[in-house]
Amino acid sequence: MSTPVWITATPPATHGELHVGHLAGPYVAADVLARFLRAEGEPVRFTTGTADHASSVHVRALRAGRKPEEVAEGYRAAITSDWLRSGVEFDHIVRPRQDKGYRGRLTDLFRQLYADGVIAARTRLTPYCEPCGRWLHGAHVTGTCPHCAAACEGGMCHECARPNDGGDLLDPRCALCDSPAVPRRCRRLYVPLEPYREALAEYWAGTGLPPRLAALCESLVEDGLPDIAVSHPAEWGLSVPVDGFPEHRIDGCFEAAAMHLFGHGDRPLPERAVHFCGFGHAFCHAVLLPVLLFAQGLKLPQHFCVNEAYVMEDEVPGRGSGRKAWALDLITEYGSDTLRRHVLQARPLGRRTAFHADRLAAARRELDEGWNDWLARLFAAVREECAGRAPEALPGGSGWEVLERRLLRGLEDLREAYSPDAFDPRRAVALLDEMVRSAADFGHVNAHEAHRPTTAGRHLPVLAAQLAVARALGAWARPVMPEGADRLAAALKARPGGPVSAAALVPPAPGTRLAPPSGPVFGF
Repeated sequence: MSTPVWITATPPATHGELHVGHLAGPYVAADVLARFLRAEGEPVRFTTGTADHASSVHVRALRAGRKPEEVAEGYRAAITSDWLRSGVEFDHIVRPRQDKGYRGRLTDLFRQLYADGVIAARTRLTPYCEPCGRWLHGAHVTGTCPHCAAACEGGMCHECARPNDGGDLLDPRCALCDSPAVPRRCRRLYVPLEPYREALAEYWAGTGLPPRLAALCESLVEDGLPDIAVSHPAEWGLSVPVDGFPEHRIDGCFEAAAMHLFGHGDRPLPERAVHFCGFGHAFCHAVLLPVLLFAQGLKLPQHFCVNEAYVMEDEVPGRGSGRKAWALDLITEYGSDTLRRHVLQARPLGRRTAFHADRLAAARRELDEGWNDWLARLFAAVREECAGRAPEALPGGSGWEVLERRLLRGLEDLREAYSPDAFDPRRAVALLDEMVRSAADFGHVNAHEAHRPTTAGRHLPVLAAQLAVARALGAWARPVMPEGADRLAAALKARPGGPVSAAALVPPAPGTRLAPPSGPVFGF
């Protein structure tokens, strides 16, 4: 049996709840791919984790006067609940502070890399806050990116995705007291990337990187690959297991990359991995994770699905607005079907996009006036004409042959949009909507068959044809809207899920008593 396709999504930092931008980025899209491949019979390993030791967790705790472990655990529980409610189903969510063996595995890897010379000590200027008496790293320090001039934190710029060493930030300031940071010499541990120049260039050339990520990687090579700090003098995080650095903690980017390896477990590396991440987090996936593998003599064919930022309408790039559309609130108001299809339609691919509440409301109207209206009329007709049972007839009706051909052509495009090589969930939503509109038009055109006095039963093939389309949608739409698709399958007494294939385009067995829900099938 082949090794599973490994799908990862960026571990979110547990300093706050999930907002709609998180769902529009890696999580729902990665779940769509995982569901499609599983339905096809492909073995899948879908993993993520929570970045409980991120510096932003410590900053949040200091501002709130709480312990960082309390902040991390509270938001970790909220995040995993939001994933569940939005239909994102992972095979494993790494919990850094709970998973047995995690701390030991990660510190053993760090210790081994240090012994092998992959990690080395360097003394560099590092920001320090004199009023707070604290070294500044990660979210503890804010400033201007030396590469793109965007506002950013220490360690990584989420606008251009290039790393910084903290000390090279322009106008660095303490995130807590806003005092100007003072540069001081500090001895830390680094991963020098320059020794991996040829290995990385060869790896990137064979990976098929998205254009913006390719431009980033080529620029890093052109400018000279940097040394990446993997330890900081800090109070929060995993202790560095190397003598001489007693008050240092392992860097969050290093931990995020190593977390993926822990999440995959002791299984043989897969034949293929697909990483979903925001562009601002791409460095950890496309640079640091491969280096950790190279250092262990491993290579992993990988594919990257990179999204840009999905922001509020009035949010300033790089600075935020303080106003968020929280995932929990939107799921509660609109349901997972509506929210999932909306964030897939609005997914920020190749450019920054903004959340508009009216577009989310429009997604709900599309489900109500398109999908649910057609299904309600279909179930009502079966109830009135066939006593609620699937008719004793083969699919037919005026234009059925044309509709069937169109559906099967659309199915080919749908499978392509779901596939890893041409993954495009926005197109998948558009194709599904067109299929529903075509089926609804077919139903309207043939509605008068029931009233023709010359030939009895001419309307029954029309009902069978629409039930066949409905049954197909229970499988074809499931990667996008699993909650409604399973509700539809239950109404038709069909097994939930199944491959996205032509085999699903058949009506329920004649005489099957249907069980339509009392409310809408998709959304609510």
